[in-house]
Parts: sequence; C-alpha cells; structure tokens
Amino acid sequence: MSSVAPLPSQTSSLRMIQVLGGIAMLSGFLVVLTYQLTLPRIELNRQRAIERAVFQVLPGATTRRDFLVDDDGVRPAGEGGGGTKVYAAYDADGKLKGIAAEAGARGYQDIVRILYGYDPACQCITGFAVLQSTETPGLGDKITRDAKFLANFPLDARLAADGKQLANAIVTVKHGSKTGPWQIDAISGATITSTAVGKGLNNSAQVLLPRLHPHIDQLKVQP
Repeated sequence: MSSVAPLPSQTSSLRMIQVLGGIAMLSGFLVVLTYQLTLPRIELNRQRAIERAVFQVLPGATTRRDFLVDDDGVRPAGEGGGGTKVYAAYDADGKLKGIAAEAGARGYQDIVRILYGYDPACQCITGFAVLQSTETPGLGDKITRDAKFLANFPLDARLAADGKQLANAIVTVKHGSKTGPWQIDAISGATITSTAVGKGLNNSAQVLLPRLHPHIDQLKVQP
C-alpha cells in the first residue's frame, strides 16, 4: 500500500500570513498615499465652501480677514498658534459686517457642521450655512430651505451682564412653541436635525462670544 505524505500545514499557514500581511501593508500604503494626494484638493474645496458661506451668512460683505480667538484676545490667523478661527467680513467701504464661525453637533446620521454669522451691532446670529451634513434627504436637509425654519433668524445672542455667557441659551423648541428670540422653532419631522443646529450654535456661541466681544474694535479696522 502506498502512503500519502502529510501536508506541510505549518509552512502553508506561515506563507498565508506573509501574503495577508503583505496585502494589508500595501492597502495601508495606498490609503495613506491617496489621502496625501487628495488632501490639498480637499482643503482647497473646504476653503472655497467657507468663502461662499461667509458671504452667504453675512450679506453685503465683499472681503474677509481670518483671526484666531482665545482667552488672551484676538490676533490675525497668519500669526499662528491655537484658538478658535473666525472670519471677519467687510463691505466695499471696509466696514465690518460681522463675524462668521464654525459650529457643529450630532444630528440623526452624523455631525451637522455649519458656519454661522454674528453681527456685533445687534448681538445676534444672522443666519447659517451648512458645510457638511449626511442627514436624510427630504427631511434633515429641510434646515436649508424651510422658510419657517429660516425665519428663526436673526437669533438673539446677547451676552449676560457679566459678559461670561449668553443672557439666554440658544435652544431648539418643539414646533409651534417658540416664545423667545433666542429659541429655534423646530421643523416638524426633522426635529433631530433642527436640534443639532440649535445645540451647535449654543455650544459655539457660549464659548466664542464672551472671548470675542471685548475685542470687537480690533476687527472693525480693515488694513
């Protein structure tokens, strides 16, 4: 009788591990390479989206300057360092029209990222534009086209007497129950997305505006 030699299982397993490891390394390399190659274009598209959004939320503005805001004050973004980036927008005569800043909060699907405008003259949020959203088409995207929802703006964003927080927190309320100019009347059927807008605005404004307001005069002069 002839006998069949046993398969070299250990060698085969080692070979399989090596092949899978090589595939994993190649896949990782391709992912990193793709990211590096597309990053400049992604960043360029993001800056273009912000540029459009700034002039959308601050009507009448024609130019902008970028600044960083932190506990120490306001400085041009080109000087580097940390802080919250804001966009000061000016009209054709160089007059400050307002400040734009980013905000975001979780919606139904993912984070809803917006850019909002703030007018220091009325201490109000003039409006917002969506920078990124994956909300359900036909429902969540109503925040950009529902006339009654957009009528919530301008939104009261006055500071309290101590200047350390908003006089009234920005909140989204059940559709039809709005009683104050700092409240956002939700869209029926898109309450979660409406709430994300209110939460994002409140979270940002509560931190940014107390830091920003004492230094508004620095932003009024356009060099």
